[in-house]
Amino acid sequence: MENNLPAPDLHHIAIIGAGTIGLSIAALHVPFKNTITIYDTRSDLEEYVHINLPPLLGSSTPFPIHVKITANLEEAVKDADIVQESCPEILALKQDLWPRIETACPLSALLWSSTSGIPASAQSQQMKDPSRLIIVHPYNPPHIMPLLEVVPGPETPVNLVDETLRFWRERGRRPVLVKKEAVGFVANRLAFALLREAIHLVASDVVSVKDLDAVVEASMGPRWAVAGPLKSYAAGGGEMGLEGFFDKIGRTVQDCWDDQGSVEVGGEWQQDVFRKAYEAYGTFGKTDAEERNSVTMEVLEAVRIGRLNAEKRCKELKELEKALENENLD
Repeated sequence: MENNLPAPDLHHIAIIGAGTIGLSIAALHVPFKNTITIYDTRSDLEEYVHINLPPLLGSSTPFPIHVKITANLEEAVKDADIVQESCPEILALKQDLWPRIETACPLSALLWSSTSGIPASAQSQQMKDPSRLIIVHPYNPPHIMPLLEVVPGPETPVNLVDETLRFWRERGRRPVLVKKEAVGFVANRLAFALLREAIHLVASDVVSVKDLDAVVEASMGPRWAVAGPLKSYAAGGGEMGLEGFFDKIGRTVQDCWDDQGSVEVGGEWQQDVFRKAYEAYGTFGKTDAEERNSVTMEVLEAVRIGRLNAEKRCKELKELEKALENENLD
């Protein structure tokens, strides 16, 4: 099948770690025809990547000839323009890796970590130039979800941040600059805040597991795919925006905030909520993930088309208004 993507650029991308995130990032880059080198220390690396990467590319896609595999870290990064680390969330492991990568890769290489919570300032402590490291946190699975949270370290120069943002925009993704380091960055903090209240409501027997999920799927889910919480509630305030929203129901908002649960990981709720979740859904396997990914892709495509159609209608309306205005002047 013919590929309609832009002509390949000169980027050689080294992916450090062949786990779920690492292979998904590789799948994201494959259509752009970059040279991709995947590094990992697992003993069955060659077989593992050949089995698990192609399904992310499509059932009939052969193994890409521009994807290389190596168990030698220095070999993986020696010619890399971009190094994206996607190893386990172990600080000591990352602190050990980055000085080795820094020494072996070109001075011009962009250095990114996919970590979901360990800031660049912590990971880079043993590097000669800690300012080179930038967090580029993808939302799982990266080959489908458009978000990249770009979180520079305290000393990262603006030009490296700008180059990172530009790269991902040119890939058709949606990079968001997180202006300062915060535990969990932004996406996970928002997601885990909702998760915490969801657990509290189920543990308190306010709602069942399936009905709680139904509430999100039938309300916030589709709405937030079009407009985030601040934009959504600003729209709810009418001409006064967010201020108008809080003028209307601020008291109810505060009452909800005051009544929110305060569950802790490892708390007594776990056995009960884990059991209820298992009774509701059982275990999740490969087929479940494929179904979720397929539906998610359809949703993202529907939103993309919807935005394009809305922009087209808006443009047509403005042209009509301008034509009517000109008629009145005549």
